[in-house]
Amino acid sequence: MQCIRRQPKRTASQENILLEQSRRVAALNGIRLGLKDDKDLKFLLKGSHLLKVKSSSWRKERFYKLQEDCKTIWQESKKVLRSPESQIFSIEDIRDVRSGHKTEGMEKYAKDVPEYRCFSIIFKDQRKNLDLIASSEDDANHWIAGLGKIIAHSNSMNQKQKLQHWIHTCLRKADKNKDNKMSLKELKDFLKEVNIEVDDYHAKKIFQHCDKSKTEALEDDEIEEFYKILTERKEIDSIFQMYSDPEGFMSCQNLVRFLYEIQQEEDAVVAAPALIQRYEPNERAKRGNAMTKDGFLMYLLSDEGNIFNPSHRKVYQDMTQPLSHYLVSSSHNTYLMEDQITGPSSTEAYISLPRQHPCLVCPHLEMEQKVQKPTGPFFVSRALTKGCRCVELDCWDGPNSEPVIYHGYTLTSKILFSDVIKAIKNYAFKTSPYPVIISLENHCSVEQQKVMAQHMTTILQDMLLVAPVDGNKSQFPSPEQLKGKILVKGKKLSRQEDPVNGNNNLEAEDVSDEDEAAEIEDESVKTKVEQKGKSDTLKLAKELSDIVVYCKSVHFEGFDDPNHPRAFYEMSSFSESKALKLAQESGTSFIHHNIRHLSRIYPAGWRTDSSNYSPVDLWNVGCQIVALNFQTAGTEMDVYQGRFQDNGFSGYVLKPEFLRDEQTKFNPKSITEGTWGTKKKLLLKIISGQQLPKVNKSKNSIVDPKVTIEIHGVQQDNNKKQTKVIENNGFNPNWNEEFTFDIEVPALALVRFVVEDFDMSTKNDFIGQYTLPFTSLKQGYRHIHLLTKNGDPYSSSTLFVYVSIQDSD
Repeated sequence: MQCIRRQPKRTASQENILLEQSRRVAALNGIRLGLKDDKDLKFLLKGSHLLKVKSSSWRKERFYKLQEDCKTIWQESKKVLRSPESQIFSIEDIRDVRSGHKTEGMEKYAKDVPEYRCFSIIFKDQRKNLDLIASSEDDANHWIAGLGKIIAHSNSMNQKQKLQHWIHTCLRKADKNKDNKMSLKELKDFLKEVNIEVDDYHAKKIFQHCDKSKTEALEDDEIEEFYKILTERKEIDSIFQMYSDPEGFMSCQNLVRFLYEIQQEEDAVVAAPALIQRYEPNERAKRGNAMTKDGFLMYLLSDEGNIFNPSHRKVYQDMTQPLSHYLVSSSHNTYLMEDQITGPSSTEAYISLPRQHPCLVCPHLEMEQKVQKPTGPFFVSRALTKGCRCVELDCWDGPNSEPVIYHGYTLTSKILFSDVIKAIKNYAFKTSPYPVIISLENHCSVEQQKVMAQHMTTILQDMLLVAPVDGNKSQFPSPEQLKGKILVKGKKLSRQEDPVNGNNNLEAEDVSDEDEAAEIEDESVKTKVEQKGKSDTLKLAKELSDIVVYCKSVHFEGFDDPNHPRAFYEMSSFSESKALKLAQESGTSFIHHNIRHLSRIYPAGWRTDSSNYSPVDLWNVGCQIVALNFQTAGTEMDVYQGRFQDNGFSGYVLKPEFLRDEQTKFNPKSITEGTWGTKKKLLLKIISGQQLPKVNKSKNSIVDPKVTIEIHGVQQDNNKKQTKVIENNGFNPNWNEEFTFDIEVPALALVRFVVEDFDMSTKNDFIGQYTLPFTSLKQGYRHIHLLTKNGDPYSSSTLFVYVSIQDSD
């Protein structure tokens, strides 16, 4: 049995001193956040009891308190031997704070409590939502407002402020006896905390250099001196010295020269004075229209110093082209949270105000609800808030004449069709104003199809597109014309007139059935498909047919005969294998098809684990709706999000001109001379890294980082190169390595930077990544702000690089 050594009991005087020190630290951090004397912040620092809700039978009181660092929450736990680390969570990990009954847990388990006392904390990663009930409306408001303010103010801090806050938090953590001094042992512990390995000799050397008072402990100014040594950026100092005077000032004229010569900024004359005013902290330098080293660093860490072109953060492309001329951010089985067979379904996958039906059992499958996984947990990708513009609904008959959504023939849980439509209404245009497409996979009876149509009509109201835009009957309207509209993709009654010219009075008719779920390569699914006796046709209700306007689903029967072209509004869905085969064998024909028609691609049936395929080869032939499993992190999703962060994260990216030109001869599998842009030579220098996070949470574990640069594009451009490994330094590793890449088709290329913790015996651990279109690269000295596995930004983890792009000979 492990012995637990008791800490010596502190005297009342010592406790009071520590309490006062804690208050001072909290007040200082409040000031850093811009929340001096804020009443909500003070309430959170004091803490309060809240009821934690897990189920209908689990609702228990726990104490929650904001710690003095103003960035972590401590939560009381009744579990035996629970580690102190597991009782805290970082405010940086919070995606959202929702008031009322706005999660599935609150909707199901807290309906008996007034909404004004309820709130939920939604995390960025795969952690469960934290559903909480306050003792009063005032307490709930303090928590909701306080957390909201801290998140907002933390996000508005510049990189230098974030670094200072983080380091001082780590210093405080390393000060074990809370005497506001740092012994040599505490200094060594601190260095491990910030992810840097220093041998005893060098640690002692740094300590002795800073210990001016010779007291064997660093305090006050000595700790500040240590901080300055630690945060020194020699690679940036050397750049600054080339353009500054002996007094340490960079004149506005020299800043213009740096911006124009090195950063390749065309508006350098206008930009330089604005950058000085925005980022220079020294008032004397600012008055003299000059920049100090600190201001220069703050500029390089800012959005203007980012590798991603800041002008591409807003919609800048022509949005008046036909809909088929754009790549569209699209998700597959949007309602699923995990795998394709047994995982939970949830409106959380769309982001919504959900409701779970008490007994959702599909009549087609005699399946007991008790063997299904519950609707939660629901902590993965939220498609609509990630810019998704095409969502998929797999619809089946449900009890009480209410259609349900789930992955047919599987044990995935079921959610009400009406709840998903409400979710889409509430969140469709939070991120982007451009149109959302609802892709229906319909397995319902005629009666429940009528209910589906009624729900969409009554819930979506004017959002639902039910007639052609401006009488346009010859080609797709543009995203601009369809702003704020929701389109339905689905089957159309074959005897009706075309959807853009009106309908006849036919009530219902058999149409061909599209059943992607039946393609799943799983024995239990195949058995259920056989038991059902799958038919190739489905009876379609007129009411559901009538709301399909521009996206009529048809089976693909070959590319158009020029003499008998298909109607532009007819679109087909392809499995990834079929689509890749067409791209490989008939690339140019596929491109021509996608100029006039929409194509939707979905993952192969064997991807029961919700893994993804690379979308790049399909984008290269102009396929617009390339649907991925948004709930699954990985290279494919990184590339996907990298592509769609372009054009203001609107979910629509205009295809290059050679993928829109009806006379094009472009074939991505056989690149010849053409109008696809000037070939480029990309030079990348990976200079250094900053504050890379610990992957292994073990106290003594330090990362050994290496960087891999990947090019994703046409086959000739696909490439991968990597740096050497830097041992035992995740705080400020330096590589200084150059790489060159030849880019044949720049308009289709993406660049991905991946940082890993090297391990000689096992697979490398992922640390962070960043992906962006080649055409969004900024040149010169730039910082790359790394993203987590789930695509969320780290607060202060960066790479510092140099970028140069030249025309290729």
